[in-house]
Amino acid sequence: MTRARAEMIQLLDTLTRDELDELPVGVIQLDRDGTVLQYNETESSLARFSRADVVGRNFFREIAPCTAVRDFQGRFEEGVEAGSLDTTFGYRFRFADDRTKDVTITMSYRPHTEVVWVVVERP
Repeated sequence: MTRARAEMIQLLDTLTRDELDELPVGVIQLDRDGTVLQYNETESSLARFSRADVVGRNFFREIAPCTAVRDFQGRFEEGVEAGSLDTTFGYRFRFADDRTKDVTITMSYRPHTEVVWVVVERP
């Protein structure tokens, strides 16, 4: 993980909703079960899902079922179970409208709040 990415991820807990919306990367906050708690404007614009349609729903089952695979959801579940998750990997999103997008995913678990921040960077 680059130094800039690591610093940004450490700041996510302190940012307001407006500040999260200003970030040039997609940001999704999930609870331990994968329910979306926060979803920034950048991710909303790029994924073509409104925040209102995403928050409160399960990310893996309802929002991005293409992520319900070992390489994504499996890493999430293992990290939450272990109480430690700090990983970055390449992933190809497959959208319902047949679009695909190669991205870099960073997931970071916060044990004190039991949430996972998912950062989506597009090349």
